[in-house]
Amino acid sequence: MHSTEFRTRALTICFVVLVSLAFCAGAGAATLTDYRHRISEALLEVGHLQNATEYEDPTARQHFVITSIARIREDLPIKETVKLNSQSIVVDNSWLDAALHDYEESSGTAAQREEALARIEERLRAIDERLAEILGEKPAARDKDGDKGRLAEILRRSDFNKPADAEGSAIGRLWDRFVRLLSRLFRGPKPVSSSGSPLIGTLAQVLVVGVCLAAIVFLIWRLAPRYLKNRRGRKKEKREARIVLGERLEPDQTSADLLAQAEALARAGDLRAAIRKAYIALLCELGDRKIVSLAQHKTNRDYLNSVRERARLYKLMFHLTSKFELHWYGFQPAVENDWIEFRSAYQQVVNAGTGG
Repeated sequence: MHSTEFRTRALTICFVVLVSLAFCAGAGAATLTDYRHRISEALLEVGHLQNATEYEDPTARQHFVITSIARIREDLPIKETVKLNSQSIVVDNSWLDAALHDYEESSGTAAQREEALARIEERLRAIDERLAEILGEKPAARDKDGDKGRLAEILRRSDFNKPADAEGSAIGRLWDRFVRLLSRLFRGPKPVSSSGSPLIGTLAQVLVVGVCLAAIVFLIWRLAPRYLKNRRGRKKEKREARIVLGERLEPDQTSADLLAQAEALARAGDLRAAIRKAYIALLCELGDRKIVSLAQHKTNRDYLNSVRERARLYKLMFHLTSKFELHWYGFQPAVENDWIEFRSAYQQVVNAGTGG
C-alpha cells in the first residue's frame, strides 16, 4: 500500500509540475487568429455533444461527454489575453464555463440538455462570426453531416472504447490528463498573425518541452532505484534440490523440516535413523547460513574440515560428527540417552555457528 501511494504521489507531483509549466508557456498573449481557431474547435466539440445520444453504451457516452467538455475548457480558459495588432485584450470566457457547468449538473430531460447546448452553440457561433468580420474572413459554414462523420470517427478512437472499470481508476484518470497535456505541448504551432513572432513562440515551446522532459527524467532517476529494489526484494531465491550425504533434499525442504522428521523417528524408536537425519539437518542449517557449502560429493569429514578455522564450532561439530559416525557407520546401537545428548549437541553447534 505504501508503494502504491508513493507512486500516486509522484505522478501527481509530475502532473502538477507539467501543468504549471504549461500555464507559464501560455502566459503570453494569444493572437486573434489563434483565439478564433479555438472557438471553431469548441464549436465542433459542442456539435459532437449534441450528437452524443448516438452512442449506445451509457458509460462510454458519459466518458465521451466528460472528455469533450474538458477539451472545450482547455481550448477556452476562463480568462485569457488576446493580442490584436499592438493591443492586448482580456477575454472573459467565464460565461462558457458556467454554461458547461449547468449542462453537467442538469438533471432535466434530454430536450432541456439539448437546449442548453444550443444556447452555447449560438453564442460561440456569434463570437466566431464577429471574429471572422474583424479578420476579414468568412465564418465557417455549419455542416451537420460533416459533424456526424467526425463524431463517428472520434467514437472509433481507442480512448472512447475503454472498459468501464478503467474510468474508476484514479491513477488512470491522472495518466489520461498527463498524456493529453503532453499531446498539447507537442502539437504543431498554431496559426499566428504577422504581428506575432514565430521564433519567440517556437523557442518558448522548445523551452517548456525541455523543462518537462528534464522533470520527467529527474523523477525517473529518483524513483527507478526504489522501484527496482522493491522488485528485487519481492523475488524469492530459486532453490534447487540438494543431495547431502546421499539423501535428496527437496528445494523447499528446510533444516527445521529435517529436524522434525528426526524427532518423529526418535519417537518411533528408530534412534539410529533419527541421529542421521538430525546430522543432515545440521549440515543443511549450516549451508543456509553460508558456513559450509553443500555438495553431493562431500563427506561428513569434508564438512567438518571446512569449519576448522572456527575453533569453537569445530570442537563442537567434531564431537557431533564422531557420534554420527559411531552410530551410523559403526552400527553401534543407540539408546534414548544417545539421542538426547545428540539433540543437545545439535543445538550447541547451531548456536556456535550463529555466534561465530
